[in-house]
Amino acid sequence: MPQKLKLHKSSHYIELGSYQYWPVLVPRGIRLYTFEQIPLFLKENPYITDGYRAHLTSKLCLKSIFVLSNETVNIWTHLLGFLLFFLLGVNDMSTVLPASGANREDYVIYCIGLFCFQVCMLCSVGYHLFSCHRSEKTCHRWLALDYAGISVGILGCYIPGVFYAFYCNIFWRQVYLVIVLALILAIFSAQIHPHYHSKEWQHLRTVIFCSVAGYGVIPAVHWVWLNGGFSSAVVQLFLPRVIVMYLIAGAAFLFYISKIPERCFPGQLNYLGASHQVWHVLVVFMFYWWHQTAVYIMNFRHNQPCPPLYTNSG
Repeated sequence: MPQKLKLHKSSHYIELGSYQYWPVLVPRGIRLYTFEQIPLFLKENPYITDGYRAHLTSKLCLKSIFVLSNETVNIWTHLLGFLLFFLLGVNDMSTVLPASGANREDYVIYCIGLFCFQVCMLCSVGYHLFSCHRSEKTCHRWLALDYAGISVGILGCYIPGVFYAFYCNIFWRQVYLVIVLALILAIFSAQIHPHYHSKEWQHLRTVIFCSVAGYGVIPAVHWVWLNGGFSSAVVQLFLPRVIVMYLIAGAAFLFYISKIPERCFPGQLNYLGASHQVWHVLVVFMFYWWHQTAVYIMNFRHNQPCPPLYTNSG
């Protein structure tokens, strides 16, 4: 049975789900629900059994950012992630890039990459904050924005990666940048389809995002070949960093689709330690790792001129 909590004399009783362990200051009009009590469109993970916000207005959704719910970690990891990449941008523009002798192109590339990461973080925050809206249509709109943010985040990884990998080969750099932009635009076009965000298309959405993320293997293999294979010094220097990035992304995705560890401990990880929270932390770490890799590659390119015969053709 749900518990009842009285906060102070001026407030009314607030019903909380049966798994509520920690005292929280719940604003008037907000309550937490069990999985059985929430609307059908919110029932994504049956192993998270309690701590749900639901049936809220936009104003109460905003107020619920300070309520301890099963979305608190999801909201704050990416809100802090946005702050991290904003501060990295300020530091890069004021300190890192000037000290590296960066040119105008470097500034543009870094602005685009960090801006994409920040957009991804904010779209995720918006969805997890407003997913409890009383309107299913509003919830789906924020979900669409969250998916769009993921696409923008992927774009933020590709642009600096392709730009510096093919720094000495303008032809292939342009080819791969155009292909990446076309893929992202194709995803945006698919998201317009009315069934894209339905449960029936869940597996198709996964395939689409995995395909776009996995496409990066093609320019990576081509880059290794252009640089003389695995014995090349530049390949040995940077390929391990690319592999680590993909390992982080793969681990994040495995947590996301497997719903582990809460699948093994139903109802015990409602507030902390669930798979989606791990996914959020790993995504922030992956973006940070790739940003640091881009800084590393930029410094290398500026200190290592392009070979005379490594020209702008294939």
